[in-house]
Amino acid sequence: MTVIGLGAMGRALAGAFLDSGHPTTVWNRTAGKGGELTERGATEAATAAEAVAASPVVVICVLDYDAVREVLGAPARNVPEGSGAPGTVTGLLAGRTLVNLTNGTPRQARELARWASEQGADYLDGGIMAVPPMIGSPGSLILCSGSPETFTAHERTLSALGTVSHLGEDAGRAALYDIALLSAMYGMFGGFFQAVAMVGSEKVPATEFTPLVVSWLEAMLTSLPEMAKAYDANDHSATASNLGMQAEAFVNLLDAGRDQGVSTELLEPMGALLHRGVAANRGDDDLSALIDLLRTNPARGANARSNDAGSE
Repeated sequence: MTVIGLGAMGRALAGAFLDSGHPTTVWNRTAGKGGELTERGATEAATAAEAVAASPVVVICVLDYDAVREVLGAPARNVPEGSGAPGTVTGLLAGRTLVNLTNGTPRQARELARWASEQGADYLDGGIMAVPPMIGSPGSLILCSGSPETFTAHERTLSALGTVSHLGEDAGRAALYDIALLSAMYGMFGGFFQAVAMVGSEKVPATEFTPLVVSWLEAMLTSLPEMAKAYDANDHSATASNLGMQAEAFVNLLDAGRDQGVSTELLEPMGALLHRGVAANRGDDDLSALIDLLRTNPARGANARSNDAGSE
């Protein structure tokens, strides 16, 4: 096993492989980060090429896809073998499995998958739904996409990192899920920040207020599966308060924020979306109707839903 990238996450990945008994080679663009791992039994390679050559499975987790491509030599496409800079891995990936756990977009994942295939490598893209201290525990979720055969061959090895889940053959699917889940997380954090700032404007301690936030959000989470069903069925019939009523009431959130001296920058986009829904004659619908308004290419969403429905 080779791990390229020894930031906090990369070190956690390498440590989990070591803990599971896998001989592990590590490499980082900036030297000096492998000390703790080598003390635990890892081998630190001198170059990226040496790291790749050391193992049939190469896991890379670096800052972004630009860094991935730089390390792997991917920008130098169609360049004759041997013409790259010293230490380049061009020509060394053939017959190996590349597991890319770097955060990125579906488009970037699909492009890198094509490049890896051109190099003769099997490719899995992945999203890590965990923070470094969670790696190696069941609560660490590793989303993977790419060749089902490649995933099956290495599922047991990757399970050293946590709970692994394969999302299908499309290499971009794991990145899509990763970014979508992070979007939901940041939306939740944004709402929490706004709530704490509001009560804090009257010196209410955040620790006193937060248990109410948690219980309220837990109650509201139960509505998400119903919204999902409504979206997939394209049936947004309101069963409780409709979009129009909520748009009218939403102005109070903005007015209260201004009155309390709290910025409304996190709330204004949601308010604008609610009013756009009303303007689009969706006022009698459920909030789930707003999802369609977010699409800049509505046909993609409609096609996806019809395909999903047809596969049931």
